[in-house]
Formats: sequence, structure tokens, C-alpha cells
Amino acid sequence: MRHLLLASAAFLFTACAAEQVHDHPIEPFGPSASDYARIVDAEFAAKGWTAKTLPELSEALAAGEYKSTDLVKDYLYRIDALDRNGPALQSIIAVNPDAIAQAEASDARRESGKSLGPLDGIPILFKDNIETLDPIATTAGSYALKDNITERDSPLVAGLRAQGAVILGKTNLSQWANFRSGESVSGWSALGGQVRNPHMLDRSPCGSSSGTGAAIAASFAAGGVGTETNGSIICPSNVNGVVGFKPTIGLVSQQYIVPISATQDTAGPMTKTVRGAAMMLDAMDNQAVDYAATLDASSLRGKRVGVMRFADGSNDDIKARFNASLEAMETAGAILVEIDDFSLNVENYGQKSLDVLLYEFKAGMDEYLADAAPAVTARSLAQLIAFNSAEPRETTVFDQDLFERAQAKGPLSEETYLTAKADAQRGTGVNGIDRLMAENEVDMLVSPSGPVASRIDPVNGDVWPSWAGAGYLAAVAGYPHITVPMGDVHGVPIGFSIMAGKGQDADVLSYGYAFEQAGGKRMEPKYLRSAEDRPELDKAMRP
Repeated sequence: MRHLLLASAAFLFTACAAEQVHDHPIEPFGPSASDYARIVDAEFAAKGWTAKTLPELSEALAAGEYKSTDLVKDYLYRIDALDRNGPALQSIIAVNPDAIAQAEASDARRESGKSLGPLDGIPILFKDNIETLDPIATTAGSYALKDNITERDSPLVAGLRAQGAVILGKTNLSQWANFRSGESVSGWSALGGQVRNPHMLDRSPCGSSSGTGAAIAASFAAGGVGTETNGSIICPSNVNGVVGFKPTIGLVSQQYIVPISATQDTAGPMTKTVRGAAMMLDAMDNQAVDYAATLDASSLRGKRVGVMRFADGSNDDIKARFNASLEAMETAGAILVEIDDFSLNVENYGQKSLDVLLYEFKAGMDEYLADAAPAVTARSLAQLIAFNSAEPRETTVFDQDLFERAQAKGPLSEETYLTAKADAQRGTGVNGIDRLMAENEVDMLVSPSGPVASRIDPVNGDVWPSWAGAGYLAAVAGYPHITVPMGDVHGVPIGFSIMAGKGQDADVLSYGYAFEQAGGKRMEPKYLRSAEDRPELDKAMRP
């Protein structure tokens, strides 16, 4: 879900030339029922070095305890065993045929004392809407871009590459970052099929950075990069049980990334730990800030924490985990400030926030497609709509009504767009997060990161329970936001959300780090077939 469209309360959701994971027609929704007994009985837990976090791997490589080449091979083995086979997570669209060569180069640098930094030799996965100069396409999950090999790095990729990171491959996603249809299925793309949540295979991995979230949870790489327009880093990180950080808009360049919204799009790191995310952001952003160095386990001490009770949802299990997390923050020295009410004072906010995305998507997509690889035949949004209409694999699961509505919009000079953008940003920023923080004299705002993942439903599309969290505020305002695992509900992960004002990225990361040390609860995936594989639920479901 690169976006999570909000209309009324919550209108939800809003490589091929290289070694292609799927080089045949895709069965969209993963393992068949006959596979499940084999899956649940298998042992898929990460072991050895693949079970380590990014900071642990960085230290091991620096100390010469392990080689990048061996680590890359370990990850490729797991991808083959779990993504293509076994539980068939379908989180990876393509692996980089140059990954082992890049790892060998890193090992040679370290042996000669010329390491490029703490990320040298660290394997990283990228959502498949982010361009890299490697011989793999950037597809956004669509057959329309299956040959989009541009041979150029997005600046964030160039930053990671400059520090020696290994470009391991591209992750599956909600097609077109979940901005094709109001009836979409999170985690599904025509090229990659349906991403599976490794914790519970029939549960949604959320979107649109679904493949990155699932892949990092399943230990397919040390770190991953997702993108967000409205919830697409936070939600998949929440339901897959990993750390996700959405930076302030503009902190990470969006050049050479398939766009939705010029005012809301950003890329961000997704990892097992906050320190890992900070280390990645150090290389990805355009600022001279050492985020990893500013992390402080005592940073909650004396800080006033705005508890957004208006956004804690209706699920008693989530509330219980959230309250336990708040107690951990108090123990770490935080001062809790209850915020019971908030009114988004923007008339027709849902329609206005959607209009901003529709206008900006048309303008951005026309510009991107005009500059895509020569082999791409659709050179405008209008041509892309025509391509989809003629290609049944694109529209088997859902339609393209958002594409069509965007195409009907005019230029970005129209008053409807300008008013909608100003109202939406003011309502979530100055009159949203800024006002909440100022009126309550708090240093940060916290809530659950989202609901418990719903089941994948290709018939009805995404059907989510009552929402928890207020991530739309940070997304539309363009402010920093982090989610850190805080436990689970019957084996399905849930996260703890921290946001603050524009440019407070280092603070939010440090608060997330301090919470992680005090009350974070990350769990390893169990690859269960469904909730009924949990003993307590299996017993309850039988007569």
C-alpha cells in the first residue's frame, strides 16, 4: 500500500531480463490447500548468519568473522527454499545476477583494508519501483514495465552502493504501489503474484511495500527499502513484524522511483532493528547527519509523550499490547500525556486527499513513462490504461478505476488541485501533528501502528477491520514516522507508532530505538497456514 487513501474514516489502500523469479504465468495466490500440511511441518526458521540483524552482520564482516560472498549465497539459498518453494512467499520479483560479484568485490576491499564503511558487503533488497543500474528491470509489478531496464541508480541506491552495499534484488509489491484500483488486493502484482505474510500465510502482508516487509521478516536480506505515499512502509512493517521508518518528505530523493505523489512519496528503510534502519538512512538521505550515532537508549527520559487515544482502535488485544508498551515507556522515564480527541478540520478531506493523489499521479506517471527504458511501449498514463485493457493478466483480480480517474484530471495548475493540496497538508500538518504537539506540549505522538492483518481476499479485495493508528497524519503532512514491533495477537505481529514534526527524523529514530530497548517485542515468523494452526485457536474451533 504505497498509499492508504482516507475517505470518511478510512478508505483503505489507497526484471525480467535478469534472473526472474517467475518466468511463467503466475498463479496469483500462493500455495494450494494440498501444500499446507507439508508447509506447516517444514522447518523454515532462519539459522546462523541469516538470523542476525544488520548491525550484527556489519560487525561480523568488519571483524572478518564471515564473508559477504557467503552471506549472499546464504540469502539466495533461503530465497530459493522459501520464496520460490516451500511456503512460496512470492516476496521477490527478481534477484540480481551481479550480487555475488558485488559481494566478492566487498570481500576484496575488506581484505585490503579499504572498506567503504559499515554497510560494505551488506545485502539489501529494493522494492521493485526503485531503479538500480543493475541488469534487472524496475517493473512496479506490471507487464507494462517488464523490460524497464534503465541502467541508472536512484540516488538512494547510489548512496547505499557508494558505501559498499550489495544490491541483492527487487521485492514484489502491491501493483503500481496500490494505486490502480479502489478494489485492490494488498501485496498482489501481475508479475509477482500474491505476497504471503510469513507469520501466517493466509494473512495480508499489507501494501504496497509488502514484498520488502515479508522478505525482511523471513530473513532474505539484512535490510530492505520500501516506499510510502500513505502507509506503505508503516503498514507492511506493522503486520510483518519489522521496523519501518518513513522519513520527512524530501529527505530521501525520489528521482528514478515510479511515482504516485510528488508531495507525499518517500522511500525509507525496513529492517529488523531501529539501528539497522538508521544505518541505512545514513547512506540513503541527502543530509550530513549520522543517524546511527544519535541513537540513545535513554532518549525517552523526561520526554512528554502524546498518547493518541482517539487512534487506538477497537481491538482489545491491540489496546492491551499498546498499554503495556506505554508502561515500558514510563519505566524508561517518559511522561505520558493522554490525548482523547482530535478533529480533522478539513471539509471533504477524503475527496481532497484523493484528488491530490489523482492529479499528481497523472502528471508524475506521464513524466516517468516518457523517460522509461526504450523497450517500454506505454509512454503515458493513457497508453498504460490501453495496455492494461488489452492484457488480461493485468486485470484478472481487480480493475484500474484509479488510473481512469487520474487520467480525467487536468494539469497541476487547476484550482481544484491547488486548494485540495493546501487544505490536506494544512489539516494534517499545521492543524494536525503540529497543533497536537503544541497544545499538549509533547515531544512525540504515539499510537498502535495499525490493525491486526486481515485475510487475503481476492474476491472482495482488501477487507480490513476497524483501523488503529493515525499514520495518515504523518503521511499527508510529510512528517517522520516509525513503527517498532510491540508483540502479536495470536501470532500476527503488531507495531508501536511514533511520529513528530517535520525534520525531526533523528529524534523519531532515537525515540524508536529507546522504545525498542525498553519494550520492543519482535518475533520470528512461524509460517503458519492460518490462525487455526495456533493451538489455542485450533482447540477453540473444534466441537
